[in-house]
Amino acid sequence: MAKELTPQEIKDQKPYLEWGLTEKEYDYIATELLGRLPNYTETGLFAVMWSEHCSYKKSKPVLRLFPNKNERVLQGPGEGAGIVDIGDGQAVVFKAESHNHPSAVEPYEGAATGVGGILRDIFSMGARPIASLDSLHFGEIDRPRTKYLINEVVAGIGGYGNCMGIPTVAGEMTFDECYTGNPLVNAMSVGLMDQKDMQKGRATGVGNAVMYVGAKTGRDGIHGATFASADFADDKETQRSAVQVGDPFMEKLLMEACLELTSQHADWLVGIQDMGAAGIVSSSCEMASKANSGLELNLDYVPQRETNMSAYEIMLSESQERMLLCVKKGHEEDVQAIFKNYDLEAVVIGRVTAGHDYVLKHQGQVVTNIPVSTLTDDVLEEPSQERVPARLANAKAEKWQPEISDASETLKKLLAQPTIASKEMFTQTYDSQVRTSTVVGPGSDAGVIRIRGTKKALAMTTDGNGRFVYLDPKVGGKMAVVEAATNVISSGALPLAMTDCLNYGDPNDPEIYYELHQSVQGMADACLALDTPVISGNVSLYNENNGEAIYPTPMVGMVGLIKDVNYVIPSFVQTAGDLVYLVGQTGDDYAGSELQKLLTGKISGALADLDLAEINAYLKKLLQAMETGLVKSSHDLSEGGLGVALAETTFKTDLGLDLNLTLTKAQLFSETAGRLVVTVAKEKQAAFEELLGQAASLVGQVTAEHKLVAKLSDGQLQLDLAAGQKIWEEAIPCLMKSKA
Repeated sequence: MAKELTPQEIKDQKPYLEWGLTEKEYDYIATELLGRLPNYTETGLFAVMWSEHCSYKKSKPVLRLFPNKNERVLQGPGEGAGIVDIGDGQAVVFKAESHNHPSAVEPYEGAATGVGGILRDIFSMGARPIASLDSLHFGEIDRPRTKYLINEVVAGIGGYGNCMGIPTVAGEMTFDECYTGNPLVNAMSVGLMDQKDMQKGRATGVGNAVMYVGAKTGRDGIHGATFASADFADDKETQRSAVQVGDPFMEKLLMEACLELTSQHADWLVGIQDMGAAGIVSSSCEMASKANSGLELNLDYVPQRETNMSAYEIMLSESQERMLLCVKKGHEEDVQAIFKNYDLEAVVIGRVTAGHDYVLKHQGQVVTNIPVSTLTDDVLEEPSQERVPARLANAKAEKWQPEISDASETLKKLLAQPTIASKEMFTQTYDSQVRTSTVVGPGSDAGVIRIRGTKKALAMTTDGNGRFVYLDPKVGGKMAVVEAATNVISSGALPLAMTDCLNYGDPNDPEIYYELHQSVQGMADACLALDTPVISGNVSLYNENNGEAIYPTPMVGMVGLIKDVNYVIPSFVQTAGDLVYLVGQTGDDYAGSELQKLLTGKISGALADLDLAEINAYLKKLLQAMETGLVKSSHDLSEGGLGVALAETTFKTDLGLDLNLTLTKAQLFSETAGRLVVTVAKEKQAAFEELLGQAASLVGQVTAEHKLVAKLSDGQLQLDLAAGQKIWEEAIPCLMKSKA
């Protein structure tokens, strides 16, 4: 074990700069908060707790824009996950997290531990995880490095989730050059609980025990939170030690032990917290801070799998599959007995104390004695300067109008675009049916999970399109929320609330901070209009590779409630003779579209703003139509517009479509937000049209012939759907096998 620097040596040599603290922050800590120089361990604690990943010091002023309450919300931001009332004494619990930086360095372990971490957030609230989702963004698929990353990330997600017995039911995968060196790996988990079992991460009651449960602590993941708050260097070898290693079988045992405790012996428990980013220091400080308590921990009692670990290493380790409990005095042995049944460690490592101090002891010495608030509440918030990106100032003058000679050939090419093409090659890695509650799995607008013992079901989705946010942050932010709501409603569900992962570049760049601020404002506007409060989330900044930022990519994870599982709406057409309707108006919205990328190889131009009130009004009417049995199928329009959506609704059926559209060939591939294509039985036509009014346009009918035929205002479209499906299904496997 190397000799630690003295407080004076730390001041002189400034190692804290490599750990993420600025000189301004260090000086503020020493002079204003402590009145002395922090020692080596304390400096490490400040470095991780004041990192963007833990403190949100750059993003917190922006995050306050989000609405986070309505009559259904039981727990908003501030705990391990958000909780929403779904009636009958039950609640749905969900959250999303990013594991971008670890997945770029060690893609299998980075993705796997991302899943493990978000699952712990769910069961720390007292909920059993019932589904996982993901949102993955990679560089262009023809690059060897991208293929390697995809294979490893998908294997990591599937490997961890499958071993845990949690179905992966939905997700998205996109491909753009900007993600080549910095892929985005966002994981979401959804859990179900009885409201009486709800837990919080608090440490109250002087003398109550602080108990460490789960796996032993090693040196993996030290400064992982700091690593997640920094730009990438060329040499990723030096960053591998910051990536954690997961054990899903250990986590399965930990989950069952924790759920036994929270559901059967909650009266023994004061609080429970996952040990995620920043390990023991973050979980213990947060529990004390939320309770306005003090803590004293003895690190000699922390179970360790490596020898000669320093206090600094023990506190900053991000070893996986660990939790921190606050247990009522006198019940320590009771809790230990539960965890012993699962062959898990359960050790008292400290006590809640009077006052507000955070005291750490190691090898008979006090190695830390500082106020809890200095680590959690006294962080210097640092909102950055903002500047409108130069590209946006010029975008308003740009208006790209595509010229399409053959709509049928264009549709075939779009079906082969990697972002549009079938992802079944990857999703078949995931077990989507384990636990036997999955009604709709990957490949639909939203995953749907049945709530056993009731008629209800939950629909869930993840959505994010960085191209639109890059072209217009505010409008793009609105579009992300509308897309998620449309996907949930398309399955027949009422959107309840949302979580997010905010993936951006370096917030110290005024243009990137502008993107963050404006896109969050757009998202907040849409959340208010659609009544979908933000109940949890995650910020991932510094997503850059050698100074080149990703597209600003907010990911929206949304959950909706289906009152009757018998009214789940499929995304595929059902019966020949059914009528086909387009819900929502189509504009000339080509900026940032798959069509634009296909034809020009780049994205550019201005986005039209959204009428959120109008969209909300007709989405509510559509949901009413679904809940009263008027709609037989529904599919949202996103990448590739109406043309791609029409083809997708017929794939994996033997049916076709015969349509008469007032749209042009180009408008067939416009990506105007908030639209759906639905089918209605002829006998329900009058009732459906009366309810939807002008928001729905009759455009054709379902046929028994497996062809897509559409008359357009300036031509026609004809596609043999078997051939189209073959293109759509084989594009990704062919690209993954190619050597180019």
